[in-house]
Amino acid sequence: QVQLVESGGGLVQPGGSLRLSCAASGFTFSTYAMSWYRQAPGKERELVASITSGGGSTNYADSVKGRFTISRDNVKNTVYLQMNSLKPEDTAVYYCKASRFVVYWGQGTQVTVSS
Repeated sequence: QVQLVESGGGLVQPGGSLRLSCAASGFTFSTYAMSWYRQAPGKERELVASITSGGGSTNYADSVKGRFTISRDNVKNTVYLQMNSLKPEDTAVYYCKASRFVVYWGQGTQVTVSS
């Protein structure tokens, strides 16, 4: 049974930091590219960051470059998103996605940036 379980979301003040985690099970994690997406109310889901299966290459949306860092641990079967200098516009539900020949999605974790 494939599972992607996100955690680490919450309420944070502008300028603060959060680290999201996505724990994977039920598939060969180390062979899948992993991504973080987000969806704000009334908006389409958008790609935030992605990382290749081996972790050697990453990609970021322009809106988060220099503030967010994606990483993975292929022993712990977990992908992370370190989010620094958070802004109110980063408020959204954050989802992790695994992709290779098929795509798996997590259930999402809420991130709210507000004073």
